[in-house]
This record gives sequence, C-alpha cells and structure tokens, in this order.
Amino acid sequence: MSAPRLRLLPRSDVANLATQSFGAAGFDMDMGQPWRQQTPSAETLGIALLRDGLVTAHDMVQALSLQSQRRGRLVDILLARRMIAEPVLFKALSHHWRAPLIDVVQNAADPRLIDRLGAAACLRDGLLPWRKVGAATVILTANPEDFPRHRTRLTEVFGPIIMGLAPVSAVEAGVLALRGAALDQLAQTRVAASESCRDWGGRSSAMLGALIVVILVAVAWFAPFGLAAFVTFWAMVTLLMATALKTAAAFAALRRKPPENPPPIIARLPIVSVMVALYREGDIAPRLIRRLGRLDYPRELLDILLVVEQDDKVTRNALHATDLPPWMRVVVVPNGKLKTKPRALNYALDACRGSLIGIYDAEDAPEPDQIRKIVDRFHQRGADVACLQGVLDFYNPRTNWLSRCFTMEYSTWFRIILPGLERLGLAIPLGGTTLFFRRAALEELGGWDAHNVTEDADLGMRLARHGYRTELIDTVTEEEANCRTLPWVRQRSRWLKGYMMTYMVHMRDPALLLRQLGPWKFAGFQVFFLSTLSQFLLAPVLWSFWVLPFGLPHPIAAALPPMLLNAMIGLFLFTEALLLVITLISLRLTPNKINPLWAPMMHLYFPLGALASYKAAWELISRPFYWDKTSHGHFDPLEPPQ
Repeated sequence: MSAPRLRLLPRSDVANLATQSFGAAGFDMDMGQPWRQQTPSAETLGIALLRDGLVTAHDMVQALSLQSQRRGRLVDILLARRMIAEPVLFKALSHHWRAPLIDVVQNAADPRLIDRLGAAACLRDGLLPWRKVGAATVILTANPEDFPRHRTRLTEVFGPIIMGLAPVSAVEAGVLALRGAALDQLAQTRVAASESCRDWGGRSSAMLGALIVVILVAVAWFAPFGLAAFVTFWAMVTLLMATALKTAAAFAALRRKPPENPPPIIARLPIVSVMVALYREGDIAPRLIRRLGRLDYPRELLDILLVVEQDDKVTRNALHATDLPPWMRVVVVPNGKLKTKPRALNYALDACRGSLIGIYDAEDAPEPDQIRKIVDRFHQRGADVACLQGVLDFYNPRTNWLSRCFTMEYSTWFRIILPGLERLGLAIPLGGTTLFFRRAALEELGGWDAHNVTEDADLGMRLARHGYRTELIDTVTEEEANCRTLPWVRQRSRWLKGYMMTYMVHMRDPALLLRQLGPWKFAGFQVFFLSTLSQFLLAPVLWSFWVLPFGLPHPIAAALPPMLLNAMIGLFLFTEALLLVITLISLRLTPNKINPLWAPMMHLYFPLGALASYKAAWELISRPFYWDKTSHGHFDPLEPPQ
C-alpha cells in the first residue's frame, strides 16, 4: 500500500491552513501582530521558524501536510526536502528550545560520561553525554522533542541533566571518535561465541588441516582403489541429494501460489535504515546516489548509511567531494585488523534510526517501489517473519559468455531454488544484498558474524535456529555481474569458504542444532551444505565418467555391476536434463533477453566453481577471515536500469 501522495497547495490557501495548523498550538494568529511563542515544544517549532523567516510559508504548509500524513518529525522533513540548511535549523532549534548548541569537534565530549551510558546506547538513542557543568551533566541530542522520554533513565545514570543540541552526524562522530575502538571490538563479538567462527584459524586449525592431508596421502598410497571407490560413492550420494533437492524445490516453486489479501493500510510508515558497505569504491558515489535516489519511499523516513573504513581514503575522499542528500550519511569504521563486510555492518547497526534494516551493495539498482513493498509485507506478516529476501538480477547480462552464465545461475537460484526452499519450509541461505530485517530480531541474534566471509548464509541459518522465518519477496534489484574469470573465481571462493565455515560452526553441536531446527529443517540443512560443497570439491571425480562414451576404460566403472553402472549413468543424464530444464524455465521468468541456446554453456561454467572450491579449502586453513574483495563499477548502464 503506497503512502498518500502529497497534493501541492495553491499559495492562496497557505494562510488559511497555517491558521488552522498553528491556531490550536497556542499562538496569536493575528497576521498583523508578531507571533508570540508561549512555550517551547515540537508543536510550536513551525511557527517559530516562520516567524523568523527561516522557512517559507508554502514550504511549511507542505511539511506540515507530510507530517500529518506520516507522523514523522518536522525537523526530519524540513532537512530531507532541503527546505532549510542544517546549520540554520540547529541555530533556530537552540533558540527555540533554549538549549546550548555545542560544537563537539572543537569541544570534545568526556569519554567517561559516554562509558556510563554505553557507546552503543548513545548511538542507538542519538545521545551524547558531553560534559559536567557544575552538578549537572550536559546531554546532547539532535531530537529535542524526544528528550523527555529519555529523561528518567538519564537522571538515574547522571543525576541532574541539561539538554544540549548537536546535529545527529555530530553526535555520532563524537561517540565514534572517542569510543570507536570499543565499538569495533563489540562489532567483532556481537554474535555468541558458540554461533561464531571467530575461534577458527591459528595454529590448531593449521595442524588439523595438515593432519587431514597426511591421512589422505597415506590412504592414497596404501589403498588407492579403496579411496577412489569411497570418494566416488560419496560424490554419487551427494549428487543424488542435490538432484532430489533441486527437483523438489522446482516443483514447489512452480506450484501456483494462493492469492493474497491486499495489504492493510499502514497508519504510520516506519523509518527504514539501509546500510551500504563500501570499500575502495572511488567512483561509486554519483552512481549510488542516482540509483538509490530512484527509491520512492518518503525521504524523511529513509535513512541510508554509507559505511566506509577509516583507512579507505579513496572512498572517503570521493564521498567528501560529493553533495550527499540529507537522507544519506557516512559512518566511518575505525581501523582494525579484521576487514569484513559483516564487521562493518555490525559497527554501523547501532547508528541506524529505523525499525527495519536493509542491506544493499555498492553497485545495486533496486526497483523504485522496493522499500514500499518491503514495508507492506512486514506489516502483513507476524513478528516471526524477521527477514525478507529480494530477487537479484544483473544489468549487464550480455557482456560476455561468463555474464550470461552468471545471469542464468542467478535466475535459477533466486527464481526457482530459493522460492522452492521457502515453500518446502527449509532454512534459507540468504543472499548478501536486498535483505531487510526487523531490527529487534537482528539485534537479538547479535547481528552478523563478523568473521564469516559468507555472513548472509550464516545469518539465514541462525534465524531459522532461533525460530524466525525468511520469506522471498517479488522485488528485483539489479547489480553488476562479475564477468571476468579470475575475479569471478576469487568471489566464488569466498562464498564457498563461508559455506564451509557456516557448516562447521552450526555442526559443533548436532544434537542442539536438531532440537532448534527440527528434523525437517535439519535434514534440509545437511542436504544443502553437504551436497553443495561436495559437488564442487568432487566435480572432477564425476567428470571422469565422461570417458565411458568414448570407449575409454574407467577403473571404478569396471568394478561396478552393470545394473549399478546403468543407474549411475541414468542419474547423470537426469541431472543434466534437470539443470537444462530449470535454467530454461528460470530464463522465462526474467526480463533478460538471453538466447536459450546459451544454456548448454553452463557445462563450461561450473568447472570454474570447482577451481574456486580448492582455493576456498586452502584459504580456510591459511587465511580463514581474508575477504577477497569484488571490484565494482566496470559496467554501468548509460541510463538508470528500468
């Protein structure tokens, strides 16, 4: 359900509506006399701004109309729509609320006071305990109308308090400058240790990896045929598992959905915060603003955080040189040894204003009505639906053969496999972007595992373990297909390494996992991860059977009974046919005009995944938390994606 559209009023109606709006607020509306403010309040702020000539009457009427429709803050509306400059507004706020306006850059806060309230709480509530003045503590806020609801708690912590003012960006910068290191440590450890992979790696992991290699070499030396037979058996079992899962998912996804009731009217639209993690994106800012600027959600309710690393001067300089709209702001993550996307997201989570939290990537181009669809769906569903996953597609699907194959793989994944998993009632491994969460559920789970390089799939499993559900939603975000071979391999190796981490973390206590997921989801978890990882790692074992049609000998095939060998060949043929059919069906569900004759090229595409899996296995031991960065911005449509 879309929010009501604003009807611009003729200027002749401005005076009448202003009288109706402000008359009830306790003002003398005699237009020939100076307006007299009775008491400072949020309701009387508008008349003060009009009285001082800081906002035009026409703009104020439009802002009040928006406020009455959406019940947002007048200050946020004025800033988001550029009706007043931030420095001018806060000078007026200081006069109106009779509160000091503090420059926290020139006059830094007392870090001991921040510690008493907690740095995370300061960011979450937009408060900065500044300094002691006599017996009182000055608490800075960007939202003075909200200050009364914090007063009781603040008084319990600090005793007598005085309200001061500072813009929200200054409040956040003041907290981060003094307690950034502590918040960074919190970002790395938000997830419970039992559900995190942060204890992986180091000498013990290297010794374990070396031991496995030694055992495999020894078995291969003393019993080569036995090892080959076991590996072949496991490859066939996991192929059967993968094929069965894909078949079931395809039938479930293509089954006709029951009609849904129209979404109920939302009385008050929520604030939606969207985090975009950026790293070494020197030319992304203009594109990012253009693409996200197409979102038609009310600007005063849209809170976009551009999350950048402190030492990433390329991105920071690019953003500094760009005139960011008021609904976008930069959050700087302090330097740290660990540099992963989930760590940056955890760090910025407390700075989000919204009750719904979204994730985009730097190159994303979401549909204009995407946020509205997200808000409507969350409003329809109960609190157990904690996550909505959108559909990902590409705006450069025909750049080369690799982009075509990547597009076909994505179309199968997001339009067949994931919807099928959802309808089968299984846990969903999330994609890394176009994700939206209920903030309360996300904070309960501790956000993302900062050390897992496929944090999205891991979070999907943790949501399921704690009783939450994820739904797929029919809204598309276009992004850039990674269509260069070596970068593709690096990206896929990171994903597979994260899958390996995720499986090992959640299988630390299989009995607990079984109790939390239940038998059905537990079985789905095993089938999905074991078949996915095994099929990539053991793909050459299965490919070796392609020598049979050419009349060449195969040691394992020669030892099998004819009936079993024929069953294997039948499974091979059925799997290939299934892949082809699912790919062709998924292509019909996308707007991409890819010739179906490209579908057989997937046979040349998947060997790259096998190569990536060996890189992933090696890095799991040698560099488990290394984030192999995907480079963006190589392909950009001349026009915004439609």
